[in-house]
Amino acid sequence: MQTNSENLAGARLGILILAMITALIHLSLNFVQGSLDVMFTLNGLGYLVLLAALFLNLPLARENRRWVRLGFIGFTVVTIIAWVLLGDKGGWLGWLDKIVEVALIALLLRLRP
Repeated sequence: MQTNSENLAGARLGILILAMITALIHLSLNFVQGSLDVMFTLNGLGYLVLLAALFLNLPLARENRRWVRLGFIGFTVVTIIAWVLLGDKGGWLGWLDKIVEVALIALLLRLRP
């Protein structure tokens, strides 16, 4: 049976992997489209910044870990809603990314400070 600290370590690793995947998907769309898309770029960079805030020992982020986690969840929810309203639903990459983002939200909800 796994202990609570092992479960949290697994959740943190999952968050790291899933956030990196979705960041890379968003950033790679610039290459797939052959032009720089500001929204995809900012979204990918947003995931990387939120990862840094969550995992690095930055004083402001460390003191507000709960708000960083809630902001991360909110950012991911807004990304999903934007895709539902504006995104291309015909591509498999978009659907894959939404699965990754929903799993990311689930793990972030498990990571309670």
